[in-house]
Amino acid sequence: MGISGKLYSFLYLRGFKIWISYRTQTILTVLGWVLPVFTYYFTGTALGNRLVSEVGVSNYTAFFTIGLAFQGYVSSVISTISQRLRNEQLYGTIEYYVISRTGTFGFLLYSALWGLTLNTINAIIILAIGFALNIHYNINVLSAIVIIILLILSTLGIGMIAGAVTMITKQGNPISFFFNTFTNLIGGTVFPVTVLPLFVRYISYGIPLTWALEGLREAFLNGTPITGVAQFIIILAIFDIVLLPLGIFSYNYAFKKAREKGTLAEY
Repeated sequence: MGISGKLYSFLYLRGFKIWISYRTQTILTVLGWVLPVFTYYFTGTALGNRLVSEVGVSNYTAFFTIGLAFQGYVSSVISTISQRLRNEQLYGTIEYYVISRTGTFGFLLYSALWGLTLNTINAIIILAIGFALNIHYNINVLSAIVIIILLILSTLGIGMIAGAVTMITKQGNPISFFFNTFTNLIGGTVFPVTVLPLFVRYISYGIPLTWALEGLREAFLNGTPITGVAQFIIILAIFDIVLLPLGIFSYNYAFKKAREKGTLAEY
């Protein structure tokens, strides 16, 4: 099977067709994308611009819209990889991937593609709602694309580490839990990290999403050229240099240990 066949299998057959076949889940997923936008919109409206501006935010609707649109890349990719591994263990098909030509690494990359596709739809919907709420985008396309790619690469590294933890522990994944839950709180998604206590702020600076959102707000709202967001690009590149090799090593090591112990298909 060529690359086009694998993309068709993973994106359409294993991704879209399964996702759309559970209509209740599909509806709830879309509501989960849309409702937080209105929740934070009315929260911002109720607080008033004066109070919001005191924490350094001139347009709160634009601030949280960018945050919600792109935070999903982190939780979506990490969740997709971990859940797909877990599901294949439950289905008893994980061993087939190990011996197949796609291999475990190919399985990871193709699984991550569905998470990226799903969240791209999510991001477009949220940005469109933001536009309907009178956000005026002034997008520098090059800056936005570079930052998004760097964010995705760092997230892929974290996703591989989370997948490795799933392979070893089978249940209970602190990596996935942290990045799915706490990035909303401390990653600068719906309020600036400057309002956090100092020690929590330091933790937030250790998350690629915090820097990516700062750069994406500049790229989407102010049309900042790539030279103006260079500091965010450099920091994200450093995250990629560290997280990608660490993720590949962790992922391969976890599969190697599972094969050695004969626990590959245990769940």
